[in-house]
Amino acid sequence: MSDKLAALTIIPPSGPLIGRVMPPGSKSITNRALLLAALAQGTSRLTGALKSKDTALMAKALTQMGVGIEEPDATSFVVTSDGTLRAPTEPLVLGNAGTATRFLTAAVSLVEGKVVVDGDEAMRKRPIEPLLVALRSLGIDATSETGCPPVVINGKGSFGSGRVGIDGGLSSQYVSALLMAAPFGEGPIEVALTGKDLDARGYVNLTLAAMRAFGAQVEQLDEITWRVEPTGYKATDFHIEPDASAATYLWAAETLTGGKIDLGVPMEAFTQPDARASEVIAMFPHMPAVIDGSQMQDAVPTLAVLAAFNATPVRFTGIANLRVKECDRVSALATELSRIRPGLGREEGDDLVVASDPKLAGQTLPTSIETYADHRIAMSFALAGLKIGGITILDPDCVGKTYPGYWDALASLGVRYA
Repeated sequence: MSDKLAALTIIPPSGPLIGRVMPPGSKSITNRALLLAALAQGTSRLTGALKSKDTALMAKALTQMGVGIEEPDATSFVVTSDGTLRAPTEPLVLGNAGTATRFLTAAVSLVEGKVVVDGDEAMRKRPIEPLLVALRSLGIDATSETGCPPVVINGKGSFGSGRVGIDGGLSSQYVSALLMAAPFGEGPIEVALTGKDLDARGYVNLTLAAMRAFGAQVEQLDEITWRVEPTGYKATDFHIEPDASAATYLWAAETLTGGKIDLGVPMEAFTQPDARASEVIAMFPHMPAVIDGSQMQDAVPTLAVLAAFNATPVRFTGIANLRVKECDRVSALATELSRIRPGLGREEGDDLVVASDPKLAGQTLPTSIETYADHRIAMSFALAGLKIGGITILDPDCVGKTYPGYWDALASLGVRYA
């Protein structure tokens, strides 16, 4: 699948999908580990890592700031650093990589000098102002004309000290960004939530685990407050677990076709929040009438397409933040489900309602699925093509953002394309 494709039509398999597919490394953990290794003195070896567009953008930005990064094989990075980020000569352009953009916006405060953090047109519509407000409260010169990238940081080489409030209701990445930079404070830093909600708390737990692996001292004072000591980081060898969000497509494909797909890793090995989607997938075709997607947001597209074949309708709640992902995923899911059959998906406020119909399976409903340059829309709607004839995925190469080998993985299980 190396040639760039405009479209890919999935031929529904005639039998169960059976085989072994190892999901790629976790994007979320890879980008955390790359940054922490870059901030650590010495050489860190990251194994099991994801090589994708998002992680390549993070790695490139770090090399722009003087970090040495080698790639000895397809799943490893060797990161060498003196623990200091240097002012780049050009803006850091991070495409539509949310983790890289948010994490680096805080981290480049440690640079002595001016840094511009920018992205593509889609990224320039994704809000970052809550993080900038928090940075300014620490005395950091952080500005944006629109509240979205591009962001200009005039760093002073340190991260201040004291207590910083952050509204994590829109994205847990703001919280993780502050936490990862906090070990470079002039003294201890307390990071405290100011809003009542925290988007995807499980991702903050991933951040804390990675920070501790690189030598940080973090104490959770209560449900909304963390205290970070000014220790900096130490280089380490770090293994990255497979990507749970990627695994959801394979779990759903197995369930939809009555197959058996060995992921090469036990379920309990996943620490990422999206892994809890496996419990919902296991309930198919009797998924719950209401699914709260707030703590497994990247799994919602998978679950929504699976729900199209459920025995009864499904309402997804707690997903308002999906509107500010790579695209407005609530709208995209409703629109593309209804492209398959009118009324199959609809928006009710910020909820998504899927009008499930098991009889869709086995039908031929020629449909071109618009993917909005969003990898998760492409990968999730491929699942519909396992049961419905005529499903065509437009811009299938957009999966390269997090899972470049996705189409080959399905092909290895017996899926064919036209």
